[in-house]
Amino acid sequence: MKPSKTSKQWMREHVNDPYVQMAQKDGYRSRAAYKLLEINEKDRLFKPGMVVVDLGATPGGWSQIAAREVGRNGKVIGLDLLPLDPIPGVDFIQGDFREDAVLNQLQDLLAGRPVGLVISDMAPNMSGVQNADLARALYLAELAMEFAIQHLEEGGYFLVKVFQGAGFEEYLKLMRSSFSKVVTRKPKASRDRSSELYLLGKV
Repeated sequence: MKPSKTSKQWMREHVNDPYVQMAQKDGYRSRAAYKLLEINEKDRLFKPGMVVVDLGATPGGWSQIAAREVGRNGKVIGLDLLPLDPIPGVDFIQGDFREDAVLNQLQDLLAGRPVGLVISDMAPNMSGVQNADLARALYLAELAMEFAIQHLEEGGYFLVKVFQGAGFEEYLKLMRSSFSKVVTRKPKASRDRSSELYLLGKV
């Protein structure tokens, strides 16, 4: 099957993307690493020795940053339905974080340590049908928020990718009712045409 005009355009844009080129040069798994770096520079999310849970960790760009920032005394646990090539300093669980078996593995890895930061850069496989894609992305963001509320320690942070559109205002309202402080971030590495935003909540 011949690639569509849209997929050709995406590939051309991807190859010429300066952040993609920087990620290859700097050894990051994805251009998304720069989004987290910029947000961290502004909001100081990471502390040496803290515990971080990365939801939807594959391919690992965010986990790489987290492992470096928390250091040897910290802990980073990545979860994803897809496999993840090993990253030094990252414990990985492959599976659905809504399932008891996966949550039990997570509890074992935590060994009673409190979670200081939950990060989620999850997005569904886009179908091109805007309303359906927004609904599926929102569902993932809701699951991530529910997880964060259940696992974060007092004073902990939750960083999640969301998309502007149907359901966004309701999600923001729910997040504001669940966290003591909520701010919006649009890092430079987010493509201008993308409706993605990042919300950061503090317990």
